[in-house]
Amino acid sequence: MSPSTSPVSARNVGIVIVSHSPHVARGAEDMVRQMVGESVPLAACGGNPDGGLGTDVAAISAALDTAWSDRGVAVLVDLGGAEMNAEMAVEMLDESRRDRIRICNAAVVEGAVMAATEASMGSALTDVCAAAEDAI
Repeated sequence: MSPSTSPVSARNVGIVIVSHSPHVARGAEDMVRQMVGESVPLAACGGNPDGGLGTDVAAISAALDTAWSDRGVAVLVDLGGAEMNAEMAVEMLDESRRDRIRICNAAVVEGAVMAATEASMGSALTDVCAAAEDAI
């Protein structure tokens, strides 16, 4: 999957939600969409490849591509394993893209909503991550 080139992705930081639960990931994504609409590139992934609890590096990589923005991507994770797999997915990216991705130390649902709200205003990646982290 190639990075998005839509006008939205050029304007706003993207958001990726990574949860061990596919239900939590989809629920957080749905909440963000209801609050900010389509103004922010957004993707969520959760669960292992068999549909159980866990995370998957390939799914996270696909989510990063889906939510890609030249302004950067803020990644929200729920547990340590999700963070580790997100870090692995980032390391697999082209070096020119790695520097524009930040894994936020934030609560998944609250952080995603606040990050997306901040991103929808055209804020920089550092401000989007700060908004997510301040939501705790």
